[in-house]
Amino acid sequence: MATFGTLSDRLTETFRNLRTKGKLTAADVDGTVREIRRALLDADVALPVVKEFTGKVRERALGDEVNRALNPAQQVVQIVNEELVAILGGEQRRLRFAKTPPTVIMLAGLQGSGKTTFAGKLARLLEKEGHTPLLIAADLQRPNAVNQLQVVAERAGAAVYAPEPGNGVGDPVKVARDGVEYAKRQLHDIVIIDTAGRLGVDEELMKQAADIRRATDPDEVLFVIDAMIGQDAVNTAKAFQEGVDFTGVVLSKLDGDARGGAALSVASVTGRPIIYASTGEGLEDLEPFHPDRMASRILDLGDILTLIEQAQQAFDETEAMKMAEKLATEQFTLEDFLEQLQQMKKMGSMKKMLGMLPGMGQMKQQLDGFDEREIDRTEAIIRSMTPGERRNPKILNGSRRLRIAKGSGMTVTDVNQLVQRFEQAAKMMKTVARGGVPNIPGMGSMGRPGASSKRGKQQKAKGSRSGNPAKRAAENAGAAAEAATPTGSGFGLGGAQKAPSAADLAELQKMLGKG
Repeated sequence: MATFGTLSDRLTETFRNLRTKGKLTAADVDGTVREIRRALLDADVALPVVKEFTGKVRERALGDEVNRALNPAQQVVQIVNEELVAILGGEQRRLRFAKTPPTVIMLAGLQGSGKTTFAGKLARLLEKEGHTPLLIAADLQRPNAVNQLQVVAERAGAAVYAPEPGNGVGDPVKVARDGVEYAKRQLHDIVIIDTAGRLGVDEELMKQAADIRRATDPDEVLFVIDAMIGQDAVNTAKAFQEGVDFTGVVLSKLDGDARGGAALSVASVTGRPIIYASTGEGLEDLEPFHPDRMASRILDLGDILTLIEQAQQAFDETEAMKMAEKLATEQFTLEDFLEQLQQMKKMGSMKKMLGMLPGMGQMKQQLDGFDEREIDRTEAIIRSMTPGERRNPKILNGSRRLRIAKGSGMTVTDVNQLVQRFEQAAKMMKTVARGGVPNIPGMGSMGRPGASSKRGKQQKAKGSRSGNPAKRAAENAGAAAEAATPTGSGFGLGGAQKAPSAADLAELQKMLGKG
């Protein structure tokens, strides 16, 4: 989501200024809409889309739904969120499969947009869903394009049809047609056709793409567009729509650092839904596109649903039950700790997962400094232990810790810190297993509803002891104001929630790796 980082920062700052206003005037709305317009234009969103978007936001923000709201600022954020979902396509649209296999999916786009890599990612995703995809190498123009597709297909574990060497040799239309027939004979239920691109839109490119479409009659034509190409994204999308008429859009390179707002315009300008979003270089870095979730990420409201789905895919239910039994009987060991770390690694980048939490846009610098390699270092230390040492860390004396440090390439201090962190984690998990509420980093002490702590009573009873009456009254008033200060995200949504601080992130990293 780095592509929309700047836009997210600008919108977050704009809405933060509304928090202090109990009632919004027309001037407040106009000022907010003006800042939103500037943020969208700076992010390369197409001008017609910006005009339509800000017009609808202004009209609704001046309407009764905001005037009657208990918190007008939150209502404006909700309006912006809903309108942002609308320009991103409204509802999620999944791939359409043919009634009679194979389902033919044709990829189109400019050279360098990421079509070949996306072909491998899509094949990997469809295989996980139980399909048997076949990749067809119909890009015979770009140097080594056929070889690249073969390498990507091998990494994805998918079959590939590549009868021609490429590099300008062969008829791409014939290859595509024959590839579909080959898929029918070999009982592949999905066909993904990788077509040629150009550095720019030209007649030859469009003619070839149109000929392949007529020859194969695809069920889906996916237009792959680089999220970082700027304003030219809209013109390119229009040209391909007129020349090939695609059925869906794929946003690639969303992990880049360009402004990328033009990609937000494609669905609105073409009327075609965004189906997939590529968020990294790995074959696993492909997500079905959810307009509502993307809008929430842009507005720094988090994406908890995607985070939950990733966790469900990574964690095995049977293993989870075994772990629960170990926690209940207090048999949690370093071997179990290692298994949990490996399960977390299956979910993907920790930075990416933390970025899905609400309010984390305000912690960008801390997230950038989060070192994910600490999990690997922790894993190396545990793997350098004997099975007996993993099951019973209490036997780790000085000589054993020195041996483990040398075996893992770390220091004795690193080993000591790991053991301390493990004991903390085990203690917290035992507390949960017994039905207690642990002290979670970033959440503070979480007591049961209605329960009052002694510390709270002591703090409540404690006040200024100054002998000067005026000074004592001022200090007590300041303390009361501090206690009454509301907490929440940058938008004032959910007063009880608070974005993790730099100290919270540091504490989390200590739990996962070294401090």
